[in-house]
Amino acid sequence: MINVPFVMLDDRAVVPKYAHPGDAGADLVCIEDLTIAPGERVVARTGLAIAIPQGFVGLVHPRSGLAMKLGVTVVNAPGTIDAGYRGEIQVGLVNLDTTNTVALPAGTRIAQLLLQSCETASFERVESLDNTVRGESGFGSSGLTSG
Repeated sequence: MINVPFVMLDDRAVVPKYAHPGDAGADLVCIEDLTIAPGERVVARTGLAIAIPQGFVGLVHPRSGLAMKLGVTVVNAPGTIDAGYRGEIQVGLVNLDTTNTVALPAGTRIAQLLLQSCETASFERVESLDNTVRGESGFGSSGLTSG
């Protein structure tokens, strides 16, 4: 388990917590009432700033209940919080429902924060790449069925 220091920037902020033992994501909570019209994007404030340790990244994932029940998801899923960022965690949300406006009261669990180990890379220019079975086959190359 890693220790992640945090600062409460607002009295309404809620410390991220895991709903169940063994869960991968800790819930992030909005501190303001949100109303999201069909197709609209909003930024949800959490009132928290965290210090992700070097060698880790924070990934902000949608909550499946919001997505399936209300059509609300994270715009840039997953959102990325770099280890050097010290500002407020804010979550871009979008209402994908084509007809219904969604109201989310302050205190709603809006996303999940996953902390993952993250390697940095050194990119090396070469004249050619090694051959693989897949080669240059891209989108849809493995087909749509499992058989």
